[in-house]
Amino acid sequence: MSKTILMSASAMLVLAVALGAFGAHGLKAHLSAELMQTYKTAVEYHFYHALGLLLLGVLSLTMPSNLINWAALFLFVGIVLFSGSLYVLAISGIKWLGAITPLGGLSFIAGWILLFVAAWKKLPL
Repeated sequence: MSKTILMSASAMLVLAVALGAFGAHGLKAHLSAELMQTYKTAVEYHFYHALGLLLLGVLSLTMPSNLINWAALFLFVGIVLFSGSLYVLAISGIKWLGAITPLGGLSFIAGWILLFVAAWKKLPL
């Protein structure tokens, strides 16, 4: 599972760089300041959680755990739902997509809680 997590993290980081560059160079002249800020938020959370996914991949090598695997899945889904909905909202202006964003946020929270539980169970005090 470590290989899958690390490959997913790498792919998500490549995508974060590409989408960040696209926003900075391709969208800046086409989006309002508000929608550009929404896009930037999507990129920031995409990066933070892709780096978290990378961390989980490394941890899964040294501390194998189903909880870490689930945490990685939740972070991946969170990136897709949270950042993905914000990317599409910013580009399309479709406001109802904002209703999906909190599901991604909840997925992020679940992933970090699962990491907390994995560390609590696996690591000595």
